[in-house]
Amino acid sequence: MSSSSSKTEPVLMKIKGLMLDPSSNTPIVILRDESERLFLPIWIGVFEANAIAMELENAESPRPMTHDLFHNTLQAASIDLERVTIRDLEDSTFFATLRLVRGGEAFDVDARPSDALALALRAEAPVFVMPAVLDKAEAVDLVQKLEDEDQLKRWLEGVDPSELGKYTM
Repeated sequence: MSSSSSKTEPVLMKIKGLMLDPSSNTPIVILRDESERLFLPIWIGVFEANAIAMELENAESPRPMTHDLFHNTLQAASIDLERVTIRDLEDSTFFATLRLVRGGEAFDVDARPSDALALALRAEAPVFVMPAVLDKAEAVDLVQKLEDEDQLKRWLEGVDPSELGKYTM
């Protein structure tokens, strides 16, 4: 990843979907930047993948799931989730921060990226990734690999997991 290496500003990313690592059957959440050039896979747990999938599919649980409960609690306490930032990658583990705002006062809370992403979807909050994380994770530059969404899907289905690296929550 070369374009963001010179920047220190976080890169806005979107959750584009989920897939399964074919070698371990571990869920992977796929983040892409706005220009759809950069692709960042993060291996996550099954429960977090389910929480993300339900929100992506606009499916409702008969009872609140943990991420719904936390989102509802934030709303009841008049706390807004301003943004999620994937801030670091150390020893194959990603680290995230929730930027919360209450009464004009902002504060950060440490979070696992998988939980932060599930919450960001519920709160419709933007997701950012620090350029150093993209560099450490060797984010894939999609423009060099792909032309369209169908090609992306075919590539993701056939990609060797070692080509992506293996990172955890």
